[in-house]
Amino acid sequence: MSDMKFGGSELNQKTILGHPAGLFVLFFTEMWERFSYYGMRVLFVVFLVEVAFGDGGWSRAEAVALYGIYTGFVYFTPMIGGILADKFLGYRKAVMIGALIMTLGHASMAVETEYSFYLGMLLLIIGNGFFKPNISSIVGNIYNRVPELKDGAYTIFYMGINAGAFLGILLCSYYGEQWSYAYGFGLAGIFMFIGMLQFYFAQDIFGAIGLPPKDRIATSGISTDDVLENIKPVSGSGGNATKWGIIGSIIAAILFALIHFSIDTQPSFLLTFANKFMPPIILGSVIGFVGWIVTDPSLTKVEKDRVWVIIVLSFFIVFFWWAFEQAGGSMTVFALDYTERDLTGTGANIFKVINTIISIVPMLALTYVLLKLFAVTFKHFSLSNIFLGAGFLGVWILIAIMLKEQYSDTKTEVPAGWFQVFNSLFIICLAPAFSKLWEKNISFLKSGPVKFALGLILLGLGFAILAFGAMGIDTSEGATVVKVSMIWLIVAYLFHTLGELCISPVGLSYVSKLAPVRLVGLMFGVFFVSNFIANFFAGLTGSYIEPIAEAIGLSGFFLIFAAVPITAAILLLIIKGWMAKMMHGID
Repeated sequence: MSDMKFGGSELNQKTILGHPAGLFVLFFTEMWERFSYYGMRVLFVVFLVEVAFGDGGWSRAEAVALYGIYTGFVYFTPMIGGILADKFLGYRKAVMIGALIMTLGHASMAVETEYSFYLGMLLLIIGNGFFKPNISSIVGNIYNRVPELKDGAYTIFYMGINAGAFLGILLCSYYGEQWSYAYGFGLAGIFMFIGMLQFYFAQDIFGAIGLPPKDRIATSGISTDDVLENIKPVSGSGGNATKWGIIGSIIAAILFALIHFSIDTQPSFLLTFANKFMPPIILGSVIGFVGWIVTDPSLTKVEKDRVWVIIVLSFFIVFFWWAFEQAGGSMTVFALDYTERDLTGTGANIFKVINTIISIVPMLALTYVLLKLFAVTFKHFSLSNIFLGAGFLGVWILIAIMLKEQYSDTKTEVPAGWFQVFNSLFIICLAPAFSKLWEKNISFLKSGPVKFALGLILLGLGFAILAFGAMGIDTSEGATVVKVSMIWLIVAYLFHTLGELCISPVGLSYVSKLAPVRLVGLMFGVFFVSNFIANFFAGLTGSYIEPIAEAIGLSGFFLIFAAVPITAAILLLIIKGWMAKMMHGID
């Protein structure tokens, strides 16, 4: 088995588009999970603003604040899920547990009562903690013998993420807004369940990858040293964890006291929690976890340096996701209130044609990949492929019904969430080109920090374009008076996507390369904590869209999100030499 190029079983040595078949099992598993996450996310703010729980819609500030709290905690729990998988569960069992819990969460949200909505949020937060870091860890383990292929592999995997996001946004936004929100939330749960079954019945393709540490064998494509390393204790002693837990708690308490006595009483419990409790929770937990990791006595000097690089990259990625995640908050409000979405005549017909093309063409490409996977794995994992095929058939039927209904209407209202589909669509179209670009190893693009800086700059340019488009809006006149062309949102999403392809899949690859093998799940969790911080502050900042727009205009509001990422990019370029030394030979 030692001559196998990729980790996993012998079947996993068979390739599809130059990569092992197992990557595409993970591709489709992640696709269904992201379908469920983004399908629910696209409805989150619109549901709360438009109808909530039957008592009238929430204020935009409260809806976006809850969005920030939810999406923040979704990316906090992966750190805990990574620890549990590294030490006890193994990656595969953690993925299964997470998928099942998230399925129950989506089912709970579909009930559309206040208590079931909050229960669903809690289950999704917990389930994502088990699922998110550990499926990424499996990808990295497949490529342990060919690390030079990891950037390209994670870019393809990222294409799967966004294929799911594309389909979830497209279908859940339509059926949620046009039929019933229960249909939108329910679809998210159904496809999450399909993803769980598809993964469960195909997991043997990974050999011993992802099993609990005690069950791994050296012939699985992971070296004996890696197996022994995974059995070592994770992050030092319990005493060290307790010490840093106390330090983090003290810092959180001090910050809470400072905030409590320095800001005014908030108009609701939700805004009180967002403004007074969340910042101390974030600062205390981050300091506690980071301190616990970097003081781990089992880390060598090289390992500790590389862990610091992951932490520094995670710090800079906060600025990216803080701005990028305006997509589900303030940019959705902009689409809802300030974008011309009511189309008639020629405009309606053009929209129908474009929506048909962007619905069908990506599905044809995904179906092609599906058939390639069938050709390699159907004989061995027929039940998994049957569930996968049933999911695709369901999506094709839903798309056909949606298009039929849209063509039967003479007047078309574009769903506010529809614009978010462009981010995923652009990734599906551009990810293969970026994968090939990274494989070329162009000298000035080999450095991870340079790729990150480029991503931050492109994101900032996207918001600068949106700010230019919003210059003609006078918020004092009201959203119903002044609305702008949807082209501004679409072009902004294009630049945001270009930036995302430079940062997110590359970041996943670098965590896999830099993290000690025994801490891969934990370090993916740390990396996703940057999303926790960014998502919360994105929601908090977005909740102030109305007062900020009144003070400096909508254009000024979006310029904030242009200036901050570009400034962060400049700082990252300044320290890239130091980071190269800390990576000890890893490009």
